Amino acid sequence: MERMGLEFTVRTAPTDETMRPDGDPYDEVADVSRRKADAVQPLCAADDVIVAADTVVVLDGEIMGKPHDAEDAVRMLRRLSGREHHVMTGVSVKCGDRSVTKTVVTAVRFRPLLEQEVRAYVATGEPMDKAGAYGVQGLAAIFIEGLDGDFYNVMGLPVCTLADMLRGYGVKLMGC
Repeated sequence: MERMGLEFTVRTAPTDETMRPDGDPYDEVADVSRRKADAVQPLCAADDVIVAADTVVVLDGEIMGKPHDAEDAVRMLRRLSGREHHVMTGVSVKCGDRSVTKTVVTAVRFRPLLEQEVRAYVATGEPMDKAGAYGVQGLAAIFIEGLDGDFYNVMGLPVCTLADMLRGYGVKLMGC
């Protein structure tokens, strides 16, 4: 939001972020973002534009959430090693009774990882609060061979898509 030059206030509300294990991750992440926007709306003014998002890492059709502990993070990173996976972010924009939700998908390719670097990375604590146990913007950048799609989506907020969505609500970006 700062990169778009927008003033904003962060508000949170208790939200059930449970996803159906048999659901399509593309749809499930969108549903969670909608629930987040709905939960925050009572805390906002009627004309506030609400932005909510949720991001997951998907490998072989399985959602990889945040690791439960260090060994879970090691397990996740081993699975991602040398493979391509998808990062999916559901983003919702809501104002009054009007809302729109989109899911953005980015393919990410990890190079083969060495066991000692996986353990060293996990020991930093960085992966513990991140879906898939890594942050593209942090130390794990050295693991990423390439990606196809929106880099900012992998960080958790697809900036280009969000900008288009906000324009649809009359939000001015860069003065226009």
